[in-house]
Amino acid sequence: MAHTLGPMTDSQAPAASGGNPTAAAPAGVRTAADVVTPEVVAQLTRGVVGSGRTANHTPFTGEKLAELPESTPEDVATAFDRARAAQPVWAAASARARAAVLLRFHDLVLQRQAEVLDLIQLETGKARLHAHEEVQAVAVAARHYGRTAPAYLRPKRHTGVVPVLTKTTELRHPRGVVGQIAPWNYPLELSVGDALPAFVAGNAVVMKPDTETALTALWARDLLIEAGLPAEVFQVVLGDGPVIGPEVVRHADYVSFTGSTRTGREVAQGAAARLIGVSLELGGKNAMLVLHDADVDKAAAGAVRACFSSAGQLCISIERLYVHESIADDFIERFAARTKAMRLGSALAYGADMGSLVSERQLETVTRHVEEAVAKGARLVAGGRARPDVGPLFYEPTILDGVEAPMAVCTEETFGPVVSVYRFTDEDEAVRLANSTPYGLNSSVWTEDGRRGHAVAARLRTGTVNINEGYAPAYGSAQSPMGGMKDSGLSRRHGSEGILKYTEAQTVAQQRLLPLAPSFGMDDEKYAAFMSASLKVMKALRLR
Repeated sequence: MAHTLGPMTDSQAPAASGGNPTAAAPAGVRTAADVVTPEVVAQLTRGVVGSGRTANHTPFTGEKLAELPESTPEDVATAFDRARAAQPVWAAASARARAAVLLRFHDLVLQRQAEVLDLIQLETGKARLHAHEEVQAVAVAARHYGRTAPAYLRPKRHTGVVPVLTKTTELRHPRGVVGQIAPWNYPLELSVGDALPAFVAGNAVVMKPDTETALTALWARDLLIEAGLPAEVFQVVLGDGPVIGPEVVRHADYVSFTGSTRTGREVAQGAAARLIGVSLELGGKNAMLVLHDADVDKAAAGAVRACFSSAGQLCISIERLYVHESIADDFIERFAARTKAMRLGSALAYGADMGSLVSERQLETVTRHVEEAVAKGARLVAGGRARPDVGPLFYEPTILDGVEAPMAVCTEETFGPVVSVYRFTDEDEAVRLANSTPYGLNSSVWTEDGRRGHAVAARLRTGTVNINEGYAPAYGSAQSPMGGMKDSGLSRRHGSEGILKYTEAQTVAQQRLLPLAPSFGMDDEKYAAFMSASLKVMKALRLR
């Protein structure tokens, strides 16, 4: 049962270097048993194609939440058959009719957000405010594509090779059935949030969410069906990633994957072997640059959000902090004070500043990175301890100073509530250090000079850069593309790229009056001379 412990007694309180208070439990807080009832599980799992049995668990206590259907490779094939049979009818509906489903879904998500906030917290261990980030992101994506999809998808006229004589039209066709492999860390946003543009483009989707966070994805499916999506268009399969993931890739017409860089390479290889498209959002070792003219207090507050949202289990969260030497001591002092004051808790209510890690594996990685860094000379500024008094997988938000290679925390993705602070004296040096990683997902720049911030941002090799915030402005701006460079992935979500990747482009060219060939008695040589002269005229007329 999920619970929040009360404030620690003096005998329980850790040393000042990691003294994070816990959030007190509000009266009447719901428990896992209140939320994940047999009736709820039966309702949500109706959409799973699975002949076996598996289960998921809550990180707050380690207890089982629900028994779930488990899919076999044969079940995956069945799910794709069902989706493929239903997709043409869905694609035949107008883009405006499909978009209307997203707008109704937007309203339902906001109306019934308490239901999914409970599920997200129970399945991921997040604080409620961080769970609400997913509600916000999904609502934004639903509104954006609900309003803009018809324009993104409508036929577009282009200038033909010979103006007036050649008429060209660009059409957009759905790819068919999209295979989606979604991660555990953002089970609403990175499941249905990515599926929405695929649906509105006319595709069906076969989704494999992480089993441990499947109820959240299944809740979203249930709500989309209530909003008007045909049930057969949205299939869900569950099972071990190494078993079920390759089967999804094997049957899909296009693959959307969010997860680790290592697994992303395997997905890309499987897609390449079948000559199908793939979208990958992968790992990050994201940097935040605090320039000499930054507002130190605002930057310290922003660093807390950037580093410790969802306990650092966010691909775009900050793990490296580069601070100008002239303000470093002041910044670290303020950042540490805010970090030490953070409240840990597991209540299904607002109030906690940070929740739990999601698994023993994540806890082991965080512990190893911190302990190795300290053993090799790094200094703990804040945190640095597991907190079993709050829950089995809780770990204090941690700041390390004096980190340097070859410490693992310096270069490897930690994916937990741990950040390393580095000092710099020159902006060129800071940019070089920020770029000195194989990853390129997100970064952050803090300065009071907007022009300087934009100049530095343009030099950072990351798919998104946020000025005076950690990650939310770029990610939440759904009209703009979001994704990674280098080892952080391929393709983009959001904006035109986020929907057009789920389509096949087709050019239809109609030639009128004259053929593109010798005519009116011209021989080959005269035709070639005529076309050469025509091309020069078109350039002079500045035609495209």
